[in-house]
Formats: sequence, structure tokens, C-alpha cells
Amino acid sequence: MRKAKILYKDQEAGMLIQHDDGSFTFKYDNSWISDGAKPAISLTLPKSQQEYHSDFLFPFFFNMLPEGSNKQIVCKLNRLDLNDYFGLLLTTAKSDNIGAIKVIKIE
Repeated sequence: MRKAKILYKDQEAGMLIQHDDGSFTFKYDNSWISDGAKPAISLTLPKSQQEYHSDFLFPFFFNMLPEGSNKQIVCKLNRLDLNDYFGLLLTTAKSDNIGAIKVIKIE
């Protein structure tokens, strides 16, 4: 199992988990939900107490990944499998991404 904190404008909004079977769970932090001024991180992941489950990486996070030759270079330099989308997300979305979201690996 691998876990990551999801930051929105450098504030912890929730947690993304990749389970051993390859499925994913996203859950908002309780303090994020209780603050009405805090937005949802995505229209496809509205603020809710419920956990979101998916057999594959949520499209919102998948769309943050590099593509084409950029993906190949990042994977080669970081020794990542081309199909390790979560590993690629952890590598690239911790600092080198467009927008308010950062993905920080939880050790």
C-alpha cells in the first residue's frame, strides 16, 4: 500500500491511497470538510465524508501526469515502470505541476 497527502494551496485537503490490489481510495481530511470556505479539489471529487474508491487512478489525478516523451524521460530517470501511474504522480506532482494541487508521499 502506498499513501500520499493531497495538498491544495499547500494545505492538506485529503489522502490518496493505492491499495495492494492496485485500486485507489481518496478521502478528504475532516478539517477540510468542516471548513465551508475550502473548495473541493475537483468537480469529480466533491467534498464529502464518504471515501471515493476506484479500480484505477482517478481521472483528476491521472490528468496531472506527464505524457509522451516527457513521461518516458521522467520514468527512465527515476527508474519507474511506464505503467506505475501512482509512482509517476508521486514523482512529478510534489512540486512540478500546474495548479493548486500537490501530491506528497507519506513514508
